[in-house]
This record gives sequence, C-alpha cells and structure tokens, in this order.
Amino acid sequence: MRSTPSLLAAVVLATGMASATAAPGVFYDPSNVDSPTGFTTGYELFRTIGCPGRQLLDKPCEVLDSDGDGVYDYMDKCPDTPPGTRVDKVGCPLPERAGPAAAPVPAPAALAPAVAPQMPDLQRVNFDFDRATIRPEDREKLDQDAATLKEWGDVKVEIAGYTDSVGSAQYNRGLSVRRAEAVRRYLIEKGIAADRLTLKGYGEAMPLADNATAAGRAMNRRVELAPLR
Repeated sequence: MRSTPSLLAAVVLATGMASATAAPGVFYDPSNVDSPTGFTTGYELFRTIGCPGRQLLDKPCEVLDSDGDGVYDYMDKCPDTPPGTRVDKVGCPLPERAGPAAAPVPAPAALAPAVAPQMPDLQRVNFDFDRATIRPEDREKLDQDAATLKEWGDVKVEIAGYTDSVGSAQYNRGLSVRRAEAVRRYLIEKGIAADRLTLKGYGEAMPLADNATAAGRAMNRRVELAPLR
C-alpha cells in the first residue's frame, strides 16, 4: 500500500515517537477492544512504514506469534495456548468432540509380486504381388493381433510395411506404406486406438528371404507389427 506524508506523520504520532532502538514487536500494541476487528485501524500501514527508524522500502515490521498457534499476538485472545492445540480464529482452544470409537484396522494382506505377462509375438501378414489389400486368409491373424493388443493395454506398436525387390526403390517405398496403412485401418476397425499405431514403409529393405526366387519374394511382401517399448 502506498502511503502519503500525512498518513506517515499520523502513524509516527500514534507510536509516540518510540525510540529507533526499540525491540521488534514491542514498541507498539495495536490492540483495540473498541474496534470491530480487535486492533487499531491502519495496522497494516503501521507494519509497512510505521516502525521508527525504518524506511518505506525496508523489511516490514515483524509480527509475532509467541505461542506458535498460527494466530498473531495482536489477534490472539488466548496467548499461552499449549503447543499442538487446535485453536479458533482468535487463538483460543477449540472444544474437544468425542467421536465414535475407531474400529480396528486389519493388517493389509501381503501382495503377490507383480509379474509382467508374457505376451505372444504379433503375427505378420503377407500380400499379393503389387497389391496393398489384406488377403482373406490373413484376416484371422490380424484379429488375433487385435486381441493381443487389447490385453497389452496402452502399448504402442509400429506397423512396418515391406516389399520384394521388383520395381524401383521409390515405388516400393510407397507400396510398403500403403500396405502398412491397410493393416492400421483394419486394427482401428477392430477397436485399437489410433494413437497407439504408427506406420512406416521400408520398401524392399530388410528382406526375410532371397528375392531371386518366387517363394522368397512372396515372404518379403509383408507387414510386421513391432511393440515400441
């Protein structure tokens, strides 16, 4: 609160021009039984600038709580409250209330050690040449993967798409992304949250088998699901 010269003069007069060497909290008693608040109006002004010898920007006057009950001495009507006593807003002890007898609390049962469930591996699905459509024979595999993901809770999964080596690297990367997106859409339709599923197309990288044979190329046209730990 910003003061004015007239207010400062009034406060100095109210303090009786107390000595600047007076001990903190002793030189002025703001209590006033005739005031509705119980202390002299303008007490906060006194705390800020009313200490003899203090300047406007100095530390405010110390406010004491001699019995440590959380109520300052100038408001405390019961100044000698024993430590730990519950008090009201004027520092007087609150009446004790007899409550019902507390029932005995049973000892907690011993908790079994938590064991991480051993989840089965997620299955991969394969695709026909130059196609990004899920084959009917692979839908059962994806249904099982969806059930496993629901058991895992909120574990996130990368859906990785791959191709064989036929075609350009650029085309195969795009084809692998489309395959991964087809699997992602299928899992979302089965109730897996979309924010758990990320996809990436690796094109013809990381083949599982030799691309020189038809059987090897068929194995490499695939989508794999990998948990992200």
